[in-house]
Amino acid sequence: MRPFRHYLFAVVAVLALAAAARADDYPSRPIAIIVPASPGGVTDMLGRLLAQHFAADWGAEAVVENKPGANNQVAAEYVTHQPGDGYTLFIGPETTFIVNPTLYRHLPYDPVHGFTAICGLVQINHGLIVNPAVPANSVKELIALGKDKTNELNYGTYGVGSSGHLNMEMFKTMTGTNFVAVHYKGAAPALQDVIAGHIQLMFVSVGSALPQVKAGGVKLIGIGADKRMALLPDVPAVAETVPGYTAVSWFALFGPAGMAPDVVAKINAEVRKTFADPQVRNSFLDAQYFESIAGSPAELSARIAAEEPRWRKLIVETGIKAE
Repeated sequence: MRPFRHYLFAVVAVLALAAAARADDYPSRPIAIIVPASPGGVTDMLGRLLAQHFAADWGAEAVVENKPGANNQVAAEYVTHQPGDGYTLFIGPETTFIVNPTLYRHLPYDPVHGFTAICGLVQINHGLIVNPAVPANSVKELIALGKDKTNELNYGTYGVGSSGHLNMEMFKTMTGTNFVAVHYKGAAPALQDVIAGHIQLMFVSVGSALPQVKAGGVKLIGIGADKRMALLPDVPAVAETVPGYTAVSWFALFGPAGMAPDVVAKINAEVRKTFADPQVRNSFLDAQYFESIAGSPAELSARIAAEEPRWRKLIVETGIKAE
């Protein structure tokens, strides 16, 4: 385990690289968008959205390449070995940069100096759901149950170190509750077991939870955003009961180290334009209950710098180990 001390992500340290691509002729050949997951997930959807807009606005061919495995490590390692010319991009979940460095003793990639930060993409707010048989209709009532040693409530994760795992462990730490983790190979099977009553609760993306809430399969008692979502004004934020608590995951766009700042700026502007498009907001962001976090490269680097120590502390203090 090693703490982070520098989060510059090579945004400006590469000005002397003569081989770097320049914005005036970028892109002049196909762009590879590396996704660390199989087709069909959030990262894949984001990659295809960007590829579509790169083609429409730049006339550039962009191909999504799926490289799943080892909690994003396979794709991340691949990207760090590519030239920083702007023709290899990486859609990275936050775990790549703020969880893996503590969770794994040895990483095959450098999470600080191996990448260039380009732009935030989306934040996914998680919902705290419980099986209908659980006698809790609010976060306050769930906390009371979780402190009662006569109850044993099990919660589902989508793998050790996943956002669903860490978000609940943070909830336990901040509330003094005791829920037992049951690890699954994905959010979908965990959600199905909450519905079936084999486990009692979990954090899962709001977009995944709502169809089951509407069908009566689960109760949604809190949102992990720092305040109520505009699209769900009647559902309280967990932070209303547990001040300072959030349960989110997010995705951002990176490139290999060594990208020219003007190329980074051009890609950043295109991504921000894409996520400001009303059609993208209506048909993609709002439809999935995602929130745009598109901003500057510096804002993305600052977010990583702010969040990494929080999760490192949790992982160390709770003794979470990678399987």
